[in-house]
Amino acid sequence: MLIILPPSETKRPAPESGSPLDLAGLSFPELTDMRERVMDALIATSHRPDALRRLQVGPSLAVEVARNEDLCDVPTRPAVDTYAGALYEGLDAASWAPGVQRRAAQQLIIVSALWGALRPADAIPPYRLHVCARLIGMDRLEPTWRTVLPSVLCEAAGQRGPILDLRSPVYQAVGRPDGLADQSVTLRVRPSPRGPAHIGDVVAKRVRGEAARHLLASDSDPEDALDIADVLAERWPLELDRPVGRNRAWTIALQSTT
Repeated sequence: MLIILPPSETKRPAPESGSPLDLAGLSFPELTDMRERVMDALIATSHRPDALRRLQVGPSLAVEVARNEDLCDVPTRPAVDTYAGALYEGLDAASWAPGVQRRAAQQLIIVSALWGALRPADAIPPYRLHVCARLIGMDRLEPTWRTVLPSVLCEAAGQRGPILDLRSPVYQAVGRPDGLADQSVTLRVRPSPRGPAHIGDVVAKRVRGEAARHLLASDSDPEDALDIADVLAERWPLELDRPVGRNRAWTIALQSTT
């Protein structure tokens, strides 16, 4: 099983001390050249007077944009600890038992607009870059990453599958595993019957993180979409929809319990 996560716009600040970025030491070394291109373009863009517009952020995030200029020098921490949004709160990596850590190291990938694909333990600095940003000297990031990411994700998934893709459509656009759509599963989160009629985006993201943690902590080894649904059904009411029409991926509609 492969679980693909999005990044988080919210990131923990750099630690006070530690090793700086080792670009060549990240997982998937075949992405190093592309990572260097994107990083150099991000640093150059962050120096410009129109950086906020190009990075599509407001004045309140000017400090984070300025921080991009020091990407190569600031201390790093593991990627799964750097990202700090609602999904990663649900994932709760700090609570992982050793067995869960081993499974995550093999089965979890974080797809990022800056780094392409990361394993949980890859050490990265905090940064500010959305996939829709317009960097100096580069094409749009979605088609740029699509030239290299699909094959990387396919190799990481192997031939067995299945793949649980927890990314939003905008991050799926940077690349899906080549030729494995029928082994892929997406997850929708529905509101609880006891809760409000509308489920907020933050709650939905947290539940997706909890679902990933639940799968990693289970003793099962899912071999297809049905197996993933069976494991998640241990905790949440859900429905599994088979692929239809042009959408060849399976869909799990999971009901929040809060």
